Amino acid sequence: MAKDEIKIACENRKARHDYFIHETYEAGIELKGTEVKSLRAGKANLRDSYAEVKDGEVFIEHLHISPYEQGNIFNHDPLRRRRLLLHKREILKLFGKTREKGFTLVPLKIYFKKGRAKLELALASGKHNYDKRAALHEKSAQRDIERALKERSK
Repeated sequence: MAKDEIKIACENRKARHDYFIHETYEAGIELKGTEVKSLRAGKANLRDSYAEVKDGEVFIEHLHISPYEQGNIFNHDPLRRRRLLLHKREILKLFGKTREKGFTLVPLKIYFKKGRAKLELALASGKHNYDKRAALHEKSAQRDIERALKERSK
C-alpha cells in the first residue's frame, strides 16, 4: 500500500439517506492504544454516532470501536467519547452552525490517510420521509434512463 493511499475503515452509508449534507470536514481522531489496531481491522461502527461541540472542542459520541482481540487489559471502553482534532476556526464555524435550527454533525466515514486515522464529518440537516421518497424516485428514474441508453447503444 502506498503511503498517500486512503484506506476506508468504516462508512455510515445511512447518513446520506437520512440527511442533507451541506459541508464536509476532515478531522483527526484522538485514539488510545489498541483502538488503532481495531480500526485497521475494520472493527468500527458509525451507525448511531454523532458529534457535538463542547467547551471549544469537538467530541464524537457513540462511535463503537470493538475491543482488539489481543489487547487484553489494554483495551478501552468501545463507546467512550473521543475528541476530534480540528482547527480552531473550523470549530467556531461548526459551533455557530450547530446552534442554528436543524443542523447537526454527522460522521460519514473513518479512513486512514498517510497512516493516520481521519474522520469525515458532515454538517447536515435531517430529511423528512417525503424527501427520502423523492430521492429514491430520482435514483430509480436515473437508473432507468441509463439502462435505456445502454440498450440503445447495443
